[in-house]
Amino acid sequence: MAPHCAPRTALLLPGFDSRAPALVYCAHMAKIHLLINPQAGGGRAARLVPALKAWAAARSEPGALSVAGTVPEALHWLRSLPRGDTVALVGGDGTVNQLLPALLDQALCLALVPQGSGNDVARALGVFGLSWQEALQFASNATPQPMDVGWLHTATLQRPFLSSLTVGFDSAVGLRALQGPRWLRGLPRYLLATVRELSALQTWQMQVLLDGELLHSGPTLFASTLNTPTYGSGMPAVPQARINDGALDLLIAGTFNAPQTLAMLPRLLLARHLSHPRVQTRRFQTLEIASPQALPLAADGEYLGESTALTLRVAAAALQVLRTH
Repeated sequence: MAPHCAPRTALLLPGFDSRAPALVYCAHMAKIHLLINPQAGGGRAARLVPALKAWAAARSEPGALSVAGTVPEALHWLRSLPRGDTVALVGGDGTVNQLLPALLDQALCLALVPQGSGNDVARALGVFGLSWQEALQFASNATPQPMDVGWLHTATLQRPFLSSLTVGFDSAVGLRALQGPRWLRGLPRYLLATVRELSALQTWQMQVLLDGELLHSGPTLFASTLNTPTYGSGMPAVPQARINDGALDLLIAGTFNAPQTLAMLPRLLLARHLSHPRVQTRRFQTLEIASPQALPLAADGEYLGESTALTLRVAAAALQVLRTH
């Protein structure tokens, strides 16, 4: 029997847990919990709180709205919800990433009101560009569908990701983007971070095994995994990636110097980078990467630190989401 999607109050903010996800299908109902990250989009989401309160109060199936001030508060609240409830998250990729473990723990259905800087999950769900009113109206009538989830394992870390897990240059760019000017958002912020990172460009010696077989060994600019077609605020890194195909997609680039990397940017933005002889993509269920050097890692744009060895696995259909297509 599918879990009942009961009404509940709402709140928000990120955090994570290491327990593996369990697949539970939720029964969608019109009553929706609103979880708001007031820091999303450089603080823009906080301005929506009065309007969202009015929206929730005016519904015939009203749901409560709450704003959490800390990650532990948000995780505690999410894990108190009955399994299978539907949660509309007002935020971006970083918010989704840090809340994802609790969503998986409670088999919660995710609706997304895009208010972040990256919004690649919103793009994959077909809600990017919708106003908050349009996104919530869609969520009120949509039917849950399954979405795959990626899992990262290192010697010290185990956590899920929904859009991308980057290794190498992409992660270094992501860190610079997080440290960039708050007034600059979206793709321009990532492009500025990319140009700045070129001054410190390096490659890493990586050995890459795909489903147990050696794919690559040698100097590597990056070896990033995508579950969504885009990352970095809309860059079409793996246009053929699908969020419900039971697999993840590796995008790997060999040796590039700074001028060559800069020249690849227009090709990436136009989705023409895959024809380059030192760039390739492969679909997989399990990926292992090892290096004598510390590899910078980032999940859904959130910097995670470094590791010399990691394993990535797909959890097929592990999360229920509301999507337009």
